[in-house]
Amino acid sequence: MDSLEVAKRVLEVEAEAVRGLIHRLGEGFVRAVEILRDCRGRVVLTGMGKSGFIAKKIAATLASTGRPALFLHPAEGVHGDLGRVVRGDVVVAISLSGETEELIQLLPSFKRLGVRLISLAGNPESTLARESDVVLNVGVAMEACPLNLAPTASTTAAFVMGDALAVALLECRGIRAEDFAVVHPGGTLGR
Repeated sequence: MDSLEVAKRVLEVEAEAVRGLIHRLGEGFVRAVEILRDCRGRVVLTGMGKSGFIAKKIAATLASTGRPALFLHPAEGVHGDLGRVVRGDVVVAISLSGETEELIQLLPSFKRLGVRLISLAGNPESTLARESDVVLNVGVAMEACPLNLAPTASTTAAFVMGDALAVALLECRGIRAEDFAVVHPGGTLGR
């Protein structure tokens, strides 16, 4: 096994996953940004497993650009942490299959609360996608894992789509360097 060849193949597969998202951008993406812009509460990101790690990163990016955001672990959500979600919030759910049991269990509660739901789903025909106000298809042709099992290209696609949402929202809201500094009182970024 040549490690450099493996690394090159991984980077090519993941780069192709990102390139594949570009042609999918359209009205759905614009609506997602508008929903996030008009949110009167917080943006609640959720996802299980590796998608949860991506959701945490997107929540951190949104918060650092002045859009209040938090992460809700779906398993904890079905055991009481759903109290973190209130009317006026927007939920962004991430799931490659769109059938993640813990997320699906939260959907009726999101509906009862009247929150808007944006999904980053790998299957636009999934239960999660059907129940969402907006679906952003982050599906990939293949994972970089030679077994096509370990989330690699799919998590990269969700990660990058989250960055695209955050930056589009930042520009839409007219955030300036001075605004950015307010939420970064320490360190080089704050200065």
